[in-house]
Amino acid sequence: MNNILRYSLFVLMAVVGSFYISAPAFAQSNQNNGNKKTLDRIIAVVNDHSILKSEVDQQVADYLLQLRRNSPQREVEFSKDLWYSVLQNIVERYVLLDKAREDSVTISDDQVDQRINQRIDQVVQQLGSEQAVEQRMGKSIVQLRADLRQSYREEMIVQKYRQQEMQNIRITRPEVKDYFERIPQDSLPTVPEQVAVSQIVKIPPPLEDAEKEARQLAEQLRDSVINHGKSIEELARRHSDGPSAGDGGELGMIPIGDFVPEYSAAASALQPGEISEVVKTSFGYHVIRLNKRVGDEIDTNHILISVDQESYDTQVAIDALNAIRDSVLTNPDITFAEMARKHSEDPQTAPQGGRLMDPQTGNRLIPLSRLDPAMYRIVLLLEEEGQISEPKQFNTGSGNNAQTAYRIVRLDRRVPEHRANLEQDYEQIKNIALQQKQYRFMRNWIDNLREEVYIEYKIPVPEQFAQQTQ
Repeated sequence: MNNILRYSLFVLMAVVGSFYISAPAFAQSNQNNGNKKTLDRIIAVVNDHSILKSEVDQQVADYLLQLRRNSPQREVEFSKDLWYSVLQNIVERYVLLDKAREDSVTISDDQVDQRINQRIDQVVQQLGSEQAVEQRMGKSIVQLRADLRQSYREEMIVQKYRQQEMQNIRITRPEVKDYFERIPQDSLPTVPEQVAVSQIVKIPPPLEDAEKEARQLAEQLRDSVINHGKSIEELARRHSDGPSAGDGGELGMIPIGDFVPEYSAAASALQPGEISEVVKTSFGYHVIRLNKRVGDEIDTNHILISVDQESYDTQVAIDALNAIRDSVLTNPDITFAEMARKHSEDPQTAPQGGRLMDPQTGNRLIPLSRLDPAMYRIVLLLEEEGQISEPKQFNTGSGNNAQTAYRIVRLDRRVPEHRANLEQDYEQIKNIALQQKQYRFMRNWIDNLREEVYIEYKIPVPEQFAQQTQ
């Protein structure tokens, strides 16, 4: 049982990067130091790091929630083995963090920001809107990014350190075959129907009048502040489209790097109390007041006027996609991948020829059940490999960042449901066999690193979990 738990925890929290954070755990960053703190206690020490009982309890709750979401029909219960396995995982994370710092492993601010933004987008999707997240957290999205920066940086350093050690581990075809042949025939899983798809995305441009109206309103509001004595707080409450409108547009002390570049540049050029010119960002048009600057942090209020989402020229996007589709279907020298690289406006899939990857496994083949609903409806109507859909509407992003877009989708491959076999599923089986080989390597590597680090448990720990202590 211990090995199974340790392996599943490793796969969930290590190999894939330790970045699952449920909505309740996400909200943990906003918990105060109330009465619960007095009941907490230190249960382990790794060098200068203290591990609290509450930290283990929270990660156990998150892990169980993730398992229940992934397998709603499966009964998953708390156990002491699970609790001690999570404790062990936290101990090992601190071991890796300190050893990584000794080896000068670093992560850039841009990498941290990108990962935080991805996670916030996921939580926004879970809760329905940015406003819902902010209400749950009791703070703005910008403030939330600032709060998460240190913990995400540490997790990413640990992840990078692991990856550096694992990147040279290879597995041969005979090893994969040997792994597969050791699986009892009656234990081979049924592989669900899978598809490989590619897309070309076009985002409708705003109608000229809508863009002009949004800017004019922002200019008028700025004039009201500059020349007519109106407060930016009052106007933000009445007119701003940003999530901080209810707070008078106040964002508080936030690192400059947490803002989009245009906002950062405009706010940084101001003196305290000054009002910016109208600033255009991907969110719309801003009027910014700098309240205070301390080092690389700024305190600002702003009014955001976004362009009406219904005032976009959708026909421009549809016509462009129809032209691309016709070119691919009528000219054998023009490929879908080539047109995706040249014309798709999706930064994630365009560089790889429009190809979509399974977000959970990174594989090209994606189970139908893991396609988003809009893509699922498109794929159901594509009967033959190579068939390209008509332009279809969908939304990019979520919450206040949601944007209407259009895409055409190509069915590259369809694999019917079948019993797992080497011929059809070699890559998936290879990945599983490689993960197990990596796990065995990582276990030995981490056990050796533990011998070089001070570890002390403040509570009795079963011998099979404690391993090396000093």
